[in-house]
Amino acid sequence: MKNQLNHKKPLHWILGLIILVIAPSCDDEWLTPRPLSFYAPENTFNSASGLWGALVACERNMRHEYTGDGPPILTEHIFSEVAIEGTTDKSGPAQDLNLLITPDANLNSADFNRIGWYWYEGYNGIKYANTVISRIDDPTDYSSEAERNHILGTAYFHRALRYYRLTHQFGDVPLILQEILEPRLDFYSTDREVILRKMKADLEWAEPWVPEVMDRGQVQKGAIQHLLTKVNLALGEFDDAIASASRLIDGGQYALMTERFGAISSYPGKNVIWDLHRPENKSLNANKEAILMVMDRIDTDGNSGGMSSMRQAVPFWLTNINTPNGNRGTIDQPGIEFDHVTNYGRGIGRMRGTWYHQSMIWDDENDLRHAPGNWMNMQDLVYNNPGIQGTDEYYGKPLQFRNAQGQVLVVDTIRSWFSWPHYKVFVPQPQNIRPAGGHSDWYIFRLAESYLLRAEAHMWKGNAAAAAADVNAVRTRAGAAPYTPDQVTMATVLDERARELYYEEPRNTELTRIAFIYAKTGIQAPNGKTYNMASFAEDNYYYDRIMSVTDYYNKGVFTRHGDTYTMSPYHVLWPVPANAINSNTRGQINQNKGYSGFEDNVPPLTTIEDPGN
Repeated sequence: MKNQLNHKKPLHWILGLIILVIAPSCDDEWLTPRPLSFYAPENTFNSASGLWGALVACERNMRHEYTGDGPPILTEHIFSEVAIEGTTDKSGPAQDLNLLITPDANLNSADFNRIGWYWYEGYNGIKYANTVISRIDDPTDYSSEAERNHILGTAYFHRALRYYRLTHQFGDVPLILQEILEPRLDFYSTDREVILRKMKADLEWAEPWVPEVMDRGQVQKGAIQHLLTKVNLALGEFDDAIASASRLIDGGQYALMTERFGAISSYPGKNVIWDLHRPENKSLNANKEAILMVMDRIDTDGNSGGMSSMRQAVPFWLTNINTPNGNRGTIDQPGIEFDHVTNYGRGIGRMRGTWYHQSMIWDDENDLRHAPGNWMNMQDLVYNNPGIQGTDEYYGKPLQFRNAQGQVLVVDTIRSWFSWPHYKVFVPQPQNIRPAGGHSDWYIFRLAESYLLRAEAHMWKGNAAAAAADVNAVRTRAGAAPYTPDQVTMATVLDERARELYYEEPRNTELTRIAFIYAKTGIQAPNGKTYNMASFAEDNYYYDRIMSVTDYYNKGVFTRHGDTYTMSPYHVLWPVPANAINSNTRGQINQNKGYSGFEDNVPPLTTIEDPGN
């Protein structure tokens, strides 16, 4: 596989990583070149500011994981143990995974799943970063070597972030290290560990060159250290993971927020957990916990209509819930006596939290993340339909799941009845009378996760006392009692991640990473089993954990539309979209085991051509 091309050759057309980012419905469109100013080097890449402008595309690409209707981050959660796909009124959403998650299915739809988005947009992000990396020596106006290396280090970060995600979503994938200057059909998959080792080297190079402090939304040194910690963990280099996490945690710039802060810190009845997740507080200089953000303001260039977090993660409470007298009990009308739609958002229950996330992990009644006002239960809502006022005695009273005769009052218990972290997903949207979740900056990396990554590294090394100290730093900030070392296992760390990072972390990626480590090392998992790479597609910790703590998949649970929730061990990795494989006629992009096309695989590449930037 040839990864190096002459980056001095003029570029006049959209070329990039054509074969990997074409839309599934446009198999032949890559043959037609199209001019685009972004790729006009005579206009853009001969100055440092031009290269910074190219990196803005990486930032925008990163932001779109969290914004718009059906944002991709939902797929990361739905393919894990913390949530399921709650859309129950049609076939197509990711519920019957054995039937619907195939290489030639629709893998890039806000209505179904966004697996394909991660493939195509992952490689788009790599393309943007590689353009900067390959052209790093084109500008003649650098003020110093430090400025040049700062830009290069930032580009390395963006490329490493995409490859970190791709190698845990799809396994072995093509490794492209330079700007592509002509259409190519000859890509080959590279061993994921080879890719991760290259990303580790790039991040280690970048760390001393990227400044400690940058504007919010830009990559700063802490983001390099945080991602490097994840890559170190993925490689099984636990001492290095502890060291990179410690440089971040103990470096002095960051601190967990333990006291109320921000413009609304005097708001009564709230607490630091509420403050930490307010849109107006996330990017404040006073917020010492934020490491890497995506910026989504109503006037941000290229924004995607807001976060839609309430639409996605709040139950479909506005209908399907009757009073014990059989009347429609709830309505999404704004400005009424009990105005739920303004206060909680118009949810459709697409990201339906599991019982594991709603109940199992909450082991301390003092935990602020599960406290009244921050966390919402369905009984916290009341029957608010003005049409029953004066005629139904249940008007204004808490919702009920059953009547006195034991009959269920909820038409759709999957979509319309579950609890949720109000403090995390509540984003006002004053421009919409039925808010779905407005514009807000969003955490990508936050110091709380850094502590939990270091805790995990300590656990891999068998140091439960050190792991407990890191878990407890996060846990006690939320008001929960600390754990003793004998209470801490890898499952404990995962539980704390679920409590702290819901709707933030890429949960599927992180759970798959841990499954890979168990298979690589043979360390005994909390369930008593050991795993290996040879049978990874048939037997892995990812699948066993989901099966052990959730009660949907393979349990005969049906949606209202008649679809069954199913999952198999091979879903630990997603299918590579068939179009990417089929269009790559002169190479071989491998398919993951369990999916059609796996039989055509060839051994992945285990060496790389390093451009040496």
